[in-house]
Amino acid sequence: MNADPQLFALEPTATPLPASERQARLVDPGFGRVFTDHMAVARWSDERGWHDARITARTTLTVDPASSVLHYAQEIFEGLKAYRQPDGSAALFRAEQNARRFNRSAQRLAMPELPEELFVESCRALVRADRDWIPESEGGALYLRPFMFASEVFLGVKPSSEYLYMVIASSVGNYFKGGAPAVSLWVSQEYTRAAPGGTGAAKCGGNYAASLLAQSEAIRHGCDQVVFLDAVERRWIEELGGMNVFFVFADGSVSTPPTSGTILAGITRDSILRLLRDEGVAVREEPYAFDQWRDDAQSGRLAESFACGTAAVVTPIGTVNSPEGSFTIGSGGAGPLTGRIKQRLTDIQFGRAPDPHGWRQPLD
Repeated sequence: MNADPQLFALEPTATPLPASERQARLVDPGFGRVFTDHMAVARWSDERGWHDARITARTTLTVDPASSVLHYAQEIFEGLKAYRQPDGSAALFRAEQNARRFNRSAQRLAMPELPEELFVESCRALVRADRDWIPESEGGALYLRPFMFASEVFLGVKPSSEYLYMVIASSVGNYFKGGAPAVSLWVSQEYTRAAPGGTGAAKCGGNYAASLLAQSEAIRHGCDQVVFLDAVERRWIEELGGMNVFFVFADGSVSTPPTSGTILAGITRDSILRLLRDEGVAVREEPYAFDQWRDDAQSGRLAESFACGTAAVVTPIGTVNSPEGSFTIGSGGAGPLTGRIKQRLTDIQFGRAPDPHGWRQPLD
């Protein structure tokens, strides 16, 4: 199935939200609670492959209680944004990278791959239908959630013979309430996010479900987020519950844990690596131990740390807490490199600066 835009037949909703009510919701949308009028849908089966691609009214799903996803958790998803440009148009950001990661996740969970062009066009078509839902507020965007799940009605441990692919859209502001000048972290020492040979490099719901108990533990200790150590030695920093992590040293160099199969290969992470190297910053992708993180922060060798991801973009890390105590990184707020790299990235995304790598993808 090719991704000809005509294949996404537009079936506009008969009951769009009135413009006045939509604008009221966009004043302060928060994150992940305000949804648009439409969604993209496509189906896959053993017999027909990919078919029935369309943009239709967002509505509830009727799911058979024997649907495979409810029992064997074949489910993957992605996250990307559409950004309002200075001229009022909209643009995606590196959507083809999300398509490729989506297919790597599909491979790992024994699900059918989605043609890259079909993935990108599903996002483009949905944004075209719901462009008016992009907030005009500073930092506002339209968050897109492509996902696929096993829909065969069958009880048996095997890959499903039917899948449903969908994209929904949510008008969003800041991920962390109040903009979060810096987040506090709890180091999980009892729970791990992923093990070698597991699904750590796949973006599947099970990874996030398994992180929620540790995230709850972080909140009980007064922290915003959990950070996980590796599953083998319980020593090496891996990633936060939903974000990659960077370390900025006093000598100007930067490091980040390598994506070696247990860490999700973040697209924001990759973009930041490219932008840092453009500036001539010495960047290393190498293991970094929790003990070293603490010692470097206390000695001043480590100047800044930040987390990154599509939802939160770039977020400074202020304090790190564990059962052995806590330590503060730098001033406890945003450092100069963190602020600079966030500005560079968002300026490209929102069309305020040149796009040397061709990452910005304007909608026609």
